[in-house]
Amino acid sequence: MEEIRVSALRGVELNVFNLDESAEFYRKSWGLEEVARVGGTMYLRAGGTEHHILTLHEAKRASLNAINFAVQDRTKAEALFNKAKSMGCEVISAPSELAALAGGGYGFSVKTPEGQVLNISCGVARHEHTIADRSKPFKLSHVVLNVEDIDRQNAFFCDVLGFRLSDSTERMDFVRCSSDHHSIALARGHGAGLNHMAYEVPSFDGLMRGAGRLKEKGYNIEWGVGRHGPGDNIFSYFIEPNGFVTEYTTEVEQINEADHLPGMPDYWAKKMPQPDRWGLAVPSQLLRQAMAGKLIEERALKCEDIISRKLAG
Repeated sequence: MEEIRVSALRGVELNVFNLDESAEFYRKSWGLEEVARVGGTMYLRAGGTEHHILTLHEAKRASLNAINFAVQDRTKAEALFNKAKSMGCEVISAPSELAALAGGGYGFSVKTPEGQVLNISCGVARHEHTIADRSKPFKLSHVVLNVEDIDRQNAFFCDVLGFRLSDSTERMDFVRCSSDHHSIALARGHGAGLNHMAYEVPSFDGLMRGAGRLKEKGYNIEWGVGRHGPGDNIFSYFIEPNGFVTEYTTEVEQINEADHLPGMPDYWAKKMPQPDRWGLAVPSQLLRQAMAGKLIEERALKCEDIISRKLAG
């Protein structure tokens, strides 16, 4: 019997402080293209055929709004919804037709045990043409979540949504829903939140060109260029205007389901005690703070203080 599971990572949705400021970064610096905009929401595509990989929602506080996944067809969408419901998951919406502006399709929404919203859909419109610029992303590679209870979150992704464990380290669990080494990584932390998002570019040369463009725009490389252990992917990390951590990555390991065995924490501690295979890249202190959500919180407090002072005046 065929397993009921999601089939791919589709995109991510963010609440942002200022839509125009965020759009400026993601279009002109990061390399995405606007697909549609209505009110305080904007949809942006990468170079691949996915309708959009990033949705920006203007809000009072910046935060992760949702993660979007694909499922193969309506029958599987309904089966996965029923599975999630029967396993006691918090369902937000039942399968239904989706907004044409966002590519249409058919899907439902559910929450993880720690409250992240997941939108799962099929039949979303795709672009007929790709964008041939190796310095720009062609898809969203993975999303890393900070978690309080890693075992519970891992069980949700694997038991409910059909993810498989690729590797586990002392710091993270890496789970996959496609041939990519991981679409989601779960980082042990002191609270639930978004650690970072990784966008895949076609090649090492493209990554370096993209990183160069970010440098020219005034954004420092906060970690990299390096190559990770689990996943074997090359990376460079940046902090965008809201305080989110965003990564260019390439050469992500492809998993052969027939013979892959997950490496466990003891294995990785011996094989590669540091997160950069090359031993050259160290994350900045600012990046560590951003991965923990501190920069977003600091900006939110500043905004609230400004509003309070205006009201008091």
